[in-house]
Amino acid sequence: MSLAGGTDVALIAVTKTFDSDAWRFAKAAGCDAVGENYAQEVVKKAGEVAAVDRLPVHFIGQLQSNKIKQLSGIVDVWQSVDRISLLTEIAKRSTQSGAEVFLQVNTTGEVDKGGCTPEEVGQLTRSALDLGLSVSGLMTVGPTSEDPVVTRTAFRLLRSLVNEHGLRQCSMGMTGDLDIAIEEGSTMVRVGTALFGNRPSPHR
Repeated sequence: MSLAGGTDVALIAVTKTFDSDAWRFAKAAGCDAVGENYAQEVVKKAGEVAAVDRLPVHFIGQLQSNKIKQLSGIVDVWQSVDRISLLTEIAKRSTQSGAEVFLQVNTTGEVDKGGCTPEEVGQLTRSALDLGLSVSGLMTVGPTSEDPVVTRTAFRLLRSLVNEHGLRQCSMGMTGDLDIAIEEGSTMVRVGTALFGNRPSPHR
């Protein structure tokens, strides 16, 4: 999908807290995939939308090992993997060889944000490959402050790590900061509010 500046950037429609009609809308609108944060919602929507009628499903929320079993077979890309225990469980539960993962990196240093440190990317990538997984890229979440200078620094760091480790995908940028993300080399943005409006309360 072509976004700002004519750059070819994949658009992940973040459908968390919306009902299964959002999956149908995202496909009709030409989005590249849907992004979900809550395991219970993924399972419910998958029961309401046939596999042939839906886009690839990316899990982008904080991931817990005990949720992976129920999500395997539904989730196509695991975008929020930040530790070896998750890699091990995905490899164990995956219904396909070479399951696709992104490593989530904490590029802002905020203690309440998920993600491995930049220094851990290399080891986690090697561990994933040893487990038979496919590391397609890296993912990050911009700073809580939404400060554009801090945002740009964080996104530039992720892009440099993607380049350093020879990965293809750089998942960064949401509704409030996607322009900066694209300028800094994002190949995949995760947009919800700009597509669907304000979110209803989450039901996990």
